[in-house]
Formats: sequence, structure tokens, C-alpha cells
Amino acid sequence: MPSKAVATPPSYANHVNPQWVRLLDILEMNVPYEKCVGAELFIADGDRYLDFLSGYCVHNTGHNHPRIVAALIDELGRSGPNMLQSHVPEMAGELAEKLCARAGGGLTKVFFNSSGSEGVETAIKFARAKTRRNGLLYAEDAFHGLTCGALSLMEGSTWAKGFGPMLADTKAVPFGDLDALQKELATKKYAAYIVEPIQSEGGIRVPDATYLKHAQELCHEYGSLFVLDEVQTGMYRTGSFLAGHHFGVQPDMVILAKALSGGLIPVGAVLMTDEVYESVYNTLARAIVHTSTYSENGLAMRAGLTTLEVLEDEKLGERATSMGEVLRSRLRETLSKYEMVNAVPGLGMLSGIEFKAPAQLTLRVAYEGFHRIHPGLFGQMIVMRLFKSEHFLTQICGNNFMVLKVAPPLIVTTEQLDSFVAAVDRVIEVVHSSKTFWVDALALARRTINI
Repeated sequence: MPSKAVATPPSYANHVNPQWVRLLDILEMNVPYEKCVGAELFIADGDRYLDFLSGYCVHNTGHNHPRIVAALIDELGRSGPNMLQSHVPEMAGELAEKLCARAGGGLTKVFFNSSGSEGVETAIKFARAKTRRNGLLYAEDAFHGLTCGALSLMEGSTWAKGFGPMLADTKAVPFGDLDALQKELATKKYAAYIVEPIQSEGGIRVPDATYLKHAQELCHEYGSLFVLDEVQTGMYRTGSFLAGHHFGVQPDMVILAKALSGGLIPVGAVLMTDEVYESVYNTLARAIVHTSTYSENGLAMRAGLTTLEVLEDEKLGERATSMGEVLRSRLRETLSKYEMVNAVPGLGMLSGIEFKAPAQLTLRVAYEGFHRIHPGLFGQMIVMRLFKSEHFLTQICGNNFMVLKVAPPLIVTTEQLDSFVAAVDRVIEVVHSSKTFWVDALALARRTINI
């Protein structure tokens, strides 16, 4: 059944972001969600969509988990101290202790904030303070956020266009290339190598088993910090608490956000070693040298604590491991008959469907024509088809338009996974066998000509 786009009330377009409304209208994805529960998104007439994006890995516990909702209501009801800015928030200590215990590897201190981007800014400042170096290394095709410091770690990105110069002394190296990494680290001008253990927006790129371990060793050999951005991969998304645990690394800092919130209250955290912490908060005069108004607020800390409880009580990490592997296996088997499907990478419940240019002449002519119009047009058409015809919410990767991200909440059921595999099969069958897909793509290109 087609999705039901509706006229958006004018207040959002008039006062917030008219171009976002326009884009959703063009993509025919502007529907009025009224209730979101688990992996299900309901609109006004009761029609249902299944969320296989999870707000870019925010909703690991599912939408509006009742235990997290109840905990926040309880926290509000007790009228406790919140953002006094002159007391010791006990829940922050409790949450920090639990995060450090699960992360292990010498991570003993935590700075709390409200977002992944803010966490990246923290890591930049602390790495510079610890090493007394200004340079920053990062991986090509990374995504670290949209503040100026985070954008400085995203080489050649269209995200930074129009905002003027970013931080100086930053450099990209190919993800997975140890020789390139060593060459840069050997200059001894870099404070840190900040890297995602699995590149999410880069196309669900999982490194080989030894890359991160050797990268950590090189960082320490040349005096740079090894920092993992686990904003999308942490909190059991890949099965283990941190994706870095799959690779046996012990980073100097770890950046968490997104799923730590339970999808309800913004929460972020930067975990670090004592040595990194003490390079910043080293005297009484510097006790508040780096802070944030909403850091350690009661609602955020309660959300984080309860989210951890839900993830572990419901064994969602174990579910991510077992069901994620079954999902990829089923996708590979089902989609192997299509020439435009190249691979199904992933780990835990973070997967992708990677497409490639077709060899068949009739398909190749159409594909290349649309690729010239915009490199993301093909992938966006897959997203639109899945949404309109199959009622699945997905999206292509932000830095690799040929990979469809598949990241449902960790509470997703076997039946919902089966439905997704069948839906993808139907959509890709249309791509390969029907002119309808390409006619619709041309219509989309005409609608977006001025974007």
C-alpha cells in the first residue's frame, strides 16, 4: 500500500526548516506519525511502518520502551536536584562507573554531554591537552558530526560546504591502510587518530581482524592517542558493548551517544583513561575548565542507567549477534540472484546492502543516466520504494550512496526481519525487471532538479 503523504502544518516550514519539509514531500516520505512503539511506527489512520533505521542507531531498545519511559516519569515526579550546577550529581557517578566497567581497558573517567558531535569536540580538546600537539588524524569517508571540530575530521565532505575554514592540521588516511597511518603518525605531529571501529555512514565498512589493534599500537609508538568514535556502534549495536571489543583494542578515549539515551533524552559520554583526564582537570582552578550546561542532568543520567538495564536484562546484545547474522545470511541468499547486489556487510545488528553498477546493457544505460543526475538518486529510489510500497523506513549511508543501511532496533522480531527480507526482494526484483522503477526515478530527478 502506498504511503500517505499529508500537508504539513505551516508552523514548522515557516519557523524551523522549510527545505526539510520540501525534501520529505518530494521523496513522498512526509507522513504523520502518531505513535511509535518498539520497531513499529503508526500514523493517524492506524497504518503501520517498520523502522529499520533506528534514528541512525538511537533506538537500540526500541521506541518508547516502557521501562525507560516509567523511569523518566519517576525522575520527574520526585522533584530532585537537577542542573543546580553547584552540587555532586550522584547518578552521574553511578552511570560513569557502569559505563567504565563495561568498556574496560583502563577507561576510568567519563565526561557527560548531550550529543556525539559534542563528544568529538571533547575528544579533540582532551587529546590536544594530553599530547600538546595540534594535529588530528581521521579515516577517509568518516562521519563524526556536524560541529566545526567534527566537520574538520571529514575530508572533502559536502557537509562542510559554505561554512568557511575548519580546523587546521587535520589529515585523512584510508580506512584500513596501516602503511598510510604509520607514515602520518611517524611525523609525531598528531594528537590523536579518531576513528570509527566500523564505518557506518561510509558504507558499513568492517575492518579486517587486526587493523584496529595495529592502529592502536602505532598510535602509542608515536605518542598519539587512539580514540574510538562509537556513537553509532556502541551500546550493544554490534553485539558487544563496544564494537572495539570485537577487535581486542584498548583505546585512550571512547565517544558514546545516540543509543545511551533510550531515544528519549539526549545523552552523550566520553570515556577516558586517568592520564587523559588528569591532563585537563589537573588543578582546582581547572575543575570546570571543560563543562556543559546539560551535562550530568538528572533526566539524562536516569535515561542512561535505565537504558543499560534494559539492554542487559533483555539480552539485546546477544540478540544483535545471533539475529544480525541470520539477517545477513538470509539477505545474501535471497539477493544473490540480482546482479546489482554486490555484498551484505555488517556486524551484529548493523548491516548494509551494497549495490553496484549493472553489467546488463539496458540496466546500465538507465543507471548511468541517473547517476550523472545525482550519485544518490539510485539509492534514494530504493529507500522510497521500501517506504511507499513496503512500509519500511530505511536510508542510504551518508557518505556512500550505494549502500542501504539496515539497522533496526535490537528488539526487532524474527517475523519483522523475515518481512524485511521479503520486501527488499520485491523491490530489487522491480529494479531488475520493470521499467516502472526507472520511470519513477526519472520523475524524482525532475522533482529534485533545483535541490
